[in-house]
Amino acid sequence: MIIEEIMNRDIHSLAPSHTVKDAIEMMREKKIRHLPIIDDCEKLVGIITAHDLKNVLPSTIKSELNLTTYETPLEEIMVKNPLIGHPLDFIEEVALTLYDSKISCLPIVSGGKLVGMVTTTDLLYTYIELTGANKPSSKIDIQVIDKPGILSDITEIFKKHHANVLSVLVYPSKNHKESKIISVRVQIINPLSIIEDLRKEGFDVLWPNLPGVDRS
Repeated sequence: MIIEEIMNRDIHSLAPSHTVKDAIEMMREKKIRHLPIIDDCEKLVGIITAHDLKNVLPSTIKSELNLTTYETPLEEIMVKNPLIGHPLDFIEEVALTLYDSKISCLPIVSGGKLVGMVTTTDLLYTYIELTGANKPSSKIDIQVIDKPGILSDITEIFKKHHANVLSVLVYPSKNHKESKIISVRVQIINPLSIIEDLRKEGFDVLWPNLPGVDRS
């Protein structure tokens, strides 16, 4: 999936000459936490986040507030030349950029102009939808030896039960370096019969960890 499919196209922006007060008011009105800063040529020149504003605003516990802070032009406090993405970037690439850079949003630029915004919240919602966690379903975690063909063997059992698989995630096992965890989300509420057949075939089902099952 590419970022164009999930990016927010309804973008609210301000100019470098706008003030801290303007940014606060727009964020409150639009219920957003990130504001791209655009120049007269519609070119992205910076970005302001709610966290940035919090850092420059005077503390409410002080006896005297520095009201001039609210009139500070955004060009003085904005993050200049922010990292950007492209509409055709893969979601995984954007997620890695946000993770590595420890930022909460990424402006999406095409042809030199801002065309969208993506936040960590957007990626979280996308993850939930892609994995099917928002649908009535069950998750089954299976620890397997990392070898070719193992996933096919597992899916054959799900096929036998006519179970609709919503998603499959594969990640390393923390306890066994030579093993992987295959996490399958299946569109069925009671997966007991599937779990029984998985165990009959010698698969180590970690979750659900049913009462009375000895995994030692």
